Amino acid sequence: MTATVTTINPTTEHAMTEYSLLTLEQAQDEVDKAQHAFLTWRHTSLTERAKHLNQLAYVFEQNKESLAKLMAEEMGKLYQQGLQEVALCSAICHYTAEHGQAQLADEQRPMENGHAIITYQPTGVLLGIQPWNFPLYQVVRYAVTNIMAGNTTVLKHASNVFGMAEKIEQMFASAGFPSHILKNLLIDGKTASQLIDHHAIRGVTFTGSDSTGKKVAERAGKYVKKTVLELGSNDAYLVFDDADLTLAVKTCLQGRMVNNGQTCVAAKRFIVVDALYDDFKAAITEQFNAIIMGDPLDENSDLGPMAREDLRDELHKQVMDSVQAGATVLTGGEIPKQTGFYYPPTLIENLAPGMPAYDDELFGPVASLIKAKDNSDAMRIANDSRYGLGGGIFSKDEKKAIELARDHFDTGMVNINGYGLAQPNLPFGGVKDSGYGREHGGFGIREFVNIKTIMVNR
Repeated sequence: MTATVTTINPTTEHAMTEYSLLTLEQAQDEVDKAQHAFLTWRHTSLTERAKHLNQLAYVFEQNKESLAKLMAEEMGKLYQQGLQEVALCSAICHYTAEHGQAQLADEQRPMENGHAIITYQPTGVLLGIQPWNFPLYQVVRYAVTNIMAGNTTVLKHASNVFGMAEKIEQMFASAGFPSHILKNLLIDGKTASQLIDHHAIRGVTFTGSDSTGKKVAERAGKYVKKTVLELGSNDAYLVFDDADLTLAVKTCLQGRMVNNGQTCVAAKRFIVVDALYDDFKAAITEQFNAIIMGDPLDENSDLGPMAREDLRDELHKQVMDSVQAGATVLTGGEIPKQTGFYYPPTLIENLAPGMPAYDDELFGPVASLIKAKDNSDAMRIANDSRYGLGGGIFSKDEKKAIELARDHFDTGMVNINGYGLAQPNLPFGGVKDSGYGREHGGFGIREFVNIKTIMVNR
């Protein structure tokens, strides 16, 4: 009997579409076809690959309204934020098409008795295991650079956004890419794990929870296959004693609520020095209470539903477990009695190590408010985490903030006096339990290539 998955609209709780899952044998056959496609694609010129990427950007732009609507229906993203996600994906395509050839160009190095050539060669088929929270971007950011590098990829997308997964493959075809350069596989997690063993899979890129990421890395390591892991985080945003308080409040609100709070690089911990704590608390509480929760397709909504009921319930459990351990809820903290998987903007304080809201990632519209004695103590608290993806500093002393970000903040990315998501020309990734490897910015394009040295002796 064929296994199936049905997508659910998180706003209406109505079933959308039923999908039949591939068996392991069917998925393995698609990997074989992707390997066959690779043998030709690897010899396609960089100029030709770039043409396809620019065309893909055009296809994204032509379909932006329907893509944003699909995101709202499948995982609850606000429509306007869906349009922004499509624009980012288009920009990634254009950036990679423009700069990829230089990033992959051969390099000449002198040798004592001759010279050497360093060349960046594709390695084969990559398995991409991707999450639902940015259903187009998560795929585009790894696939576009690796396809530009001459690899092919098979995609295991999250089951609640299978509609987007199918749409992505269709758009690659519309942009003129040959079959199986990107192949969508409707499979479950167990089958994806088993595919790592396939001889043609040369690398795995995974975005998701740190617990699952460790299992992916362990299985890939058994076969000496490279992985890139972009895992969870508990990003700290530090409000120093010389911060612009109005800017800090506005930015922390934006950084926590973007994508309905379901973002790995969201501002999750607000660490505020004692001198500004009460004023920040009063202002941010007022802002949280003013957020309008509603249909993601309604332009008046500030916050849509969470993507799935189980995710909403798990988030609420983390909040309640923290409260039971001594935390205090300032706003929200209760599941609303309405249709849809909504969770209100929630702010909690009086936190300590051992509480979920202090130690773990809360993947939804919940922020942890933590008081620090001074600037130095704020940095200590920020680094007191097993995660290290992103973070932020608010200070009018930009020079000092840069120094702290560079030398003391143990993360892969830091925002100073602002908040920003990924950008095509900048590397994206973290340290510690937030994973390893980088995407974007000319770094991602070299993650899954064979950096080959050719020594010419004379």
